[in-house]
Amino acid sequence: MRIAAGFDHAGYSLRETVLGALEAAGHDVVDCGTDSEDSVDYPIHAARAAALVSEGDADLAVLACGSGTGVAIVANKVPGVRAVNARDPEDAEMGRRHNDANVLALAGRKLGPAEARAILSAFLAAEFEGGRHGRRVQQITSIERGELLAETLKEAT
Repeated sequence: MRIAAGFDHAGYSLRETVLGALEAAGHDVVDCGTDSEDSVDYPIHAARAAALVSEGDADLAVLACGSGTGVAIVANKVPGVRAVNARDPEDAEMGRRHNDANVLALAGRKLGPAEARAILSAFLAAEFEGGRHGRRVQQITSIERGELLAETLKEAT
């Protein structure tokens, strides 16, 4: 699988853990930076990795900033991307199984290497369940495209 990875300075502490785990599992990794703990703007690195997923040049992406929140917000602005900010393996698994998440966001200031590896492993092992979840992901896609927004919201009530 081809997986993009992007980190800011606060997520840099997880960079070697994530890249090492992905490469050890045999994945083709596209490193979208950063390469040090020097302060950088997280939107640039998150957007690079998310765009690769959106364009079909990567199957998934893994991002990290201090809390995971900023990179998840950026990734979710990219068409076709569904990012989950996972704090534990269950968050990662359910994000994939129920939301067809294709981007994992991690908190560099809150997670240690072992926790990050466990979350990454759960994310990669899980598969989308489809069914009723597929209908919901399609509704997300329709909203994202600006199609049927009023109808989708009306049906939800």
